[in-house]
Amino acid sequence: MSSYSQVAVLGYGTMGAGIAQVVAQSGRNVMVLETDQARIDSGRQRVTDFLDEGIRRGKVSTTHRDSVLSHIAETTDVAELAGCELVIEAVVEDYDLKAKLWSAVAAVVGSKAVLTTNTSALSVTQLASGVPDPGRFAGLHFFNPAPLMPLIEVVRALQTTPEVVAALHEFCVSLNKTPVEVKDRPGFLVNRLLMPYLNDVIDGYDSGLASAEDLDTALELGLGYRMGPMRLLDVIGLDTHHHATLSAYEQTLDPQYAPPPLLSRMVAGGYLGDKSGRGFRVGGGIEGRTR
Repeated sequence: MSSYSQVAVLGYGTMGAGIAQVVAQSGRNVMVLETDQARIDSGRQRVTDFLDEGIRRGKVSTTHRDSVLSHIAETTDVAELAGCELVIEAVVEDYDLKAKLWSAVAAVVGSKAVLTTNTSALSVTQLASGVPDPGRFAGLHFFNPAPLMPLIEVVRALQTTPEVVAALHEFCVSLNKTPVEVKDRPGFLVNRLLMPYLNDVIDGYDSGLASAEDLDTALELGLGYRMGPMRLLDVIGLDTHHHATLSAYEQTLDPQYAPPPLLSRMVAGGYLGDKSGRGFRVGGGIEGRTR
């Protein structure tokens, strides 16, 4: 096994729970930090439900499930992160919240711990500037759902040392993931290319180019995509995509990243995709409601 036998995960939402599961599956001990017991219970249930679904599908054994869960502990006390060798932050995409959290965590874990963020939209360089010895700070961007998606972007901030990048590369491989090293740019690599594509699809739909279902069918069958863009937006979360595109636009002023008007209207109206049960395809779609 590569280094980092004790890993901390900050946040137990969808991404935090998935990351904790992935790390625990490698045999490492994981300590998850959350703000209250209700969030801890919800996060642990996410992991349990995911593993139980694997059992129902014949992909996971009960022994494996129990082993994974036994490697995950939770706490609301940041002091219990002392001794963790690697920290992976996966809280909401709010710079001020992240910066405040990192200030507290960095003081506890010590100067040798490697610090990483799972942000998909914020500047890793800016986050790194707020911790002591920022050369140990990097992005470790997992994709949703983390237990299934094989890619991890290792994001090198301006301050990140080559030694930290190399160690994180080895860590990702030990998780049975494929790492790619990318520079700290808005959206990094995958989302930098994905966001304009999804924005174009939303604009095409809004202009009456085709129905949401036909757009998905055309791109799945015509380009060989496993999931069409309208369904993908529902899975990602329309609010998540809106936040990411807005962040990229504010950093670059490049119009290709500007959130499409329809996207903004849907988010304002509570059409967030799977998480709200209403979106482009989920909940019967929005055909007839967008004109």
